[in-house]
Amino acid sequence: MYEFQNPTDEQVKSYLANSKTIAVVGLSDKDDAVSKRVSKFMQDRGYQIIPVNPRLAGGEILGEKVYASLSDIPLAIDIVNVYRKSEFLADVAREFVTVDAQVFWAQLDLQSEEAAAILEAAGRTDVVMNRCIKREYVRLMEGGAS
Repeated sequence: MYEFQNPTDEQVKSYLANSKTIAVVGLSDKDDAVSKRVSKFMQDRGYQIIPVNPRLAGGEILGEKVYASLSDIPLAIDIVNVYRKSEFLADVAREFVTVDAQVFWAQLDLQSEEAAAILEAAGRTDVVMNRCIKREYVRLMEGGAS
């Protein structure tokens, strides 16, 4: 039985240090939404945020064009940061393996063994789940507590 394990701190730090673009699946346009606050934090640290939200496609969030799906994004993606309920992670994983993206990242409290198995079967081993990208950035890149 396959059981997902997160990468080491060194590997997560490498993902953050070597990434420039973060596609955020489920990014909300609401100012009080965690997805928007965290994405703004990452944007303020120099990452290009690419919003993915079919409901808001064609609009803008954080000054960036919103795409309906990962496959609609015309750029290479370093990290796909997912803010969808755990039961949707497998669907996102299925799309992730079809696009030019490096790291699959499911936010805090989100984890799916099915998604992990899909990614592993496709040879995609750069996977983080149940971790907040902002907290990991602060902890590993800025050396502080979140």
